[in-house]
This record gives sequence, structure tokens and C-alpha cells, in this order.
Amino acid sequence: MKTEIKKLYIPLSEILLFVLWTIAVKTFDVAAIGPKGTEVGFAAINGFVHEATGINMSLYLVTDWLSLIPVAIMLGFALLGSFQWIKRRKITKVDKSILLLGAFYVVLAAVYLFFEVFIINYRPVLIDGVLEASYPSSTTVLMICVMSTAALELKKRIKNNVLKNIVCFGLLILLFLTVIMRFFSGVHWLTDIIGGIIIGRGLVDIYKFAAENRQ
Repeated sequence: MKTEIKKLYIPLSEILLFVLWTIAVKTFDVAAIGPKGTEVGFAAINGFVHEATGINMSLYLVTDWLSLIPVAIMLGFALLGSFQWIKRRKITKVDKSILLLGAFYVVLAAVYLFFEVFIINYRPVLIDGVLEASYPSSTTVLMICVMSTAALELKKRIKNNVLKNIVCFGLLILLFLTVIMRFFSGVHWLTDIIGGIIIGRGLVDIYKFAAENRQ
């Protein structure tokens, strides 16, 4: 039991780090450097990085389209769970790993909605003339959470080792490239991307702990 509890230290530390990072983003070096005079923390470094990377709306559109892939993966696992539920007639007979994924997706949606309501800061650019919430980068969180958990689930379901390695490697490469392109698109502050990475990793590690200790 003590060993299992110790395994929670890392994901809980990541969640705590995200909370502290969020507080810092909201309070440290806050200045009105955003569009329409919107304020953002770490203004000096955020402003410097934004000026250095510039704005690339083509990359923004590419990453928006790529974010449909994790959405499709989520729908795929939801359909698999629904099929098992119908076939086996009881939700308790659905694979536990699929039920855990479903619960994880609910948590992921809750995190997204929370930061849409309680806005930490806005994007450094207007999207179609509108201010949009920017922290944490929802695309970054989505890619890290869905691609990582999908890779873990598919490792158990794909029997062919070559195909398994290709699929899982492809998911992780797509994750990495999307986050990099999102950063260089200039539609997020640097602190948004960092926040997305921290909370994304924290949520995935909590999922991994739950998956390893489910009955």
C-alpha cells in the first residue's frame, strides 16, 4: 500500500506545480501587453517570445485540424465502449480500461470548461476579432492527454508488435509536432504552452496510476 501511495507523489506534485504555475501566471510581472489592453503575467518573457516567433495563422489552422484526430480517437473509444455495453448488456461488463478512459475524458472536459469560465489570460491575438481564453493551451492539453492514453491503451490491444510500435510512435510524434507548431503559430503565450504541458502530464500520470491499480 505504501508503495502504491508513493507512486502518487509524482502526479500530485505535477498538479501542485500546475497550481503554483497558474498563480504565478496570474500575479508575476503582470502587464497589459495583449490585444485590447488585456493583461498577462510574465509579461517580459511572454512579450519577447511572442515578438520573436510572430504570428503564423497557417500553423494555427493546421493545429486546429490536427486536434480533430484526438477527438476522433475519443469518439472511437466511446463507440467501442458503447458496443461492448450493448453486446454484454451491462455497463459493468465493459472493459475496465475503457471505463477508465471514459472517466478520464470527463475529467479532461471538466478541466477545459473550468478554464473557459475562470479565464487566466487571453490569447496574444484576436481570433476573428474576438478575445479567446488562452491558458492553458487546450490543444496542448488535448494532444498530451488523448495521444498518451491512447498509446497506453493500444499497446495492450494491438497484438502485432511491428504495428503496435508504428501506431504508438506515430501518436507520440503527432503529439510532439502539434505542440511545437502550436507554439510557433503565435496564438498562445509561452506560459500557456508550459501550463498545458504541466497539467497534461499531471493528468496522464494520474491516469497511469489509476490504470495500474484498478481492480
